[in-house]
Amino acid sequence: MAEVYDRPPEKFKLRLRRYDPESGDAPYWDEHTVELEPHRSVLEAVLQAKDRYDGSIGIRCSCRQAICGSCGVRVNGEPALACHTHLDAAKAGAREGVIEVEPMGNMSVIKDLIVDMDAVHWKKIQRVTPWLIAKQPVPEREYIVSKESMVDVTQTMACIQCGACVSDCLAMEVDPGFIGPAALAKAYRFVGDPRDDQQFERLNDLAQDPQGIFDCTHCFKCVEACPKDVNPMGQIMRLRRIATSDHHIVDQNNGERHEAALTGLVRDYGLLHEAELIPRSYGGNSWFAKFHPAAGKELLSSLPTALKGVLRGKIGLKTAVFGHKIPSRDLKAVQSIYDKIESRPERYELNLYIAGEDEQLEKPSGDAVAAAVTHESGGKEPDTTEQGGRA
Repeated sequence: MAEVYDRPPEKFKLRLRRYDPESGDAPYWDEHTVELEPHRSVLEAVLQAKDRYDGSIGIRCSCRQAICGSCGVRVNGEPALACHTHLDAAKAGAREGVIEVEPMGNMSVIKDLIVDMDAVHWKKIQRVTPWLIAKQPVPEREYIVSKESMVDVTQTMACIQCGACVSDCLAMEVDPGFIGPAALAKAYRFVGDPRDDQQFERLNDLAQDPQGIFDCTHCFKCVEACPKDVNPMGQIMRLRRIATSDHHIVDQNNGERHEAALTGLVRDYGLLHEAELIPRSYGGNSWFAKFHPAAGKELLSSLPTALKGVLRGKIGLKTAVFGHKIPSRDLKAVQSIYDKIESRPERYELNLYIAGEDEQLEKPSGDAVAAAVTHESGGKEPDTTEQGGRA
């Protein structure tokens, strides 16, 4: 890898999004050409432009090592840490070879590439009580926590609060009041900690809030945006799972009922029965749910959308009324999955954040593979005739 850093400096063209709210002028693009080695970062390029051409360029930075999260921006339209994005990679993904750098979204701009993190990001972090509420009585020395419990919250602990997930959250674009992926990932940090004394209270608060855990639209944008693989959407799903499956919290947003209705319909039909989903989400998980007043109100409000879908051929009338039909053999296969999972005494959940091996294992030789196959087959040589000679 040493030769990568021996490449001579090259010229890179930057197109910076400039905006000063106090000036009263509209946002505009400002272009500068910098000269740096290709392995240098976008942040270094912006700072060179600031130093050599225009000292008024505004950008926030601190550690320059992808740890503090201060330099969050959008590079070529995608969220990124400016200090962690190499110029050669940015140029490769740029239109016409011009690297575009602009401020993050869903937050108001203070100046140029600096956004108001306090008004949105940190305000929502404070909303979820981001500290441990110790169980009582407090031990004289320390809490004893299992390794598995700490591994469970390690993924959320990796968050550097850069705001990249908030910047790209589609739910927040539609509903700015949504608590958001960063704050809800932070919430799981304490919900998943066995030392916390308020698991139910935290979950009930977030479930009952119309802009809480059930306001997420599963768009995966936060997962793609996160530079530290925190997987905020995954943490939101875990909050939901504990709230509904462990504490059975019935929320005013119908999140628990909707989940029960969806899983129940897939069990009964093998596929989702869309026409039954709305009434069962509001009136109870049964065929008679459609006669519930709350369900009837929702069905009436959705009729224009359903009729439009039927008229345009996107919804089949027969399928809408009677649901999908799959072969009985396939339906039994789906139901067997339910039976297997639900028969377990407790939910089996893996945290796949920590993975890998300390060292590369040597590829076994052909003799070792043959010996292993012979052992698996009870000492008999495997018949490879029908497999084209492959064991």
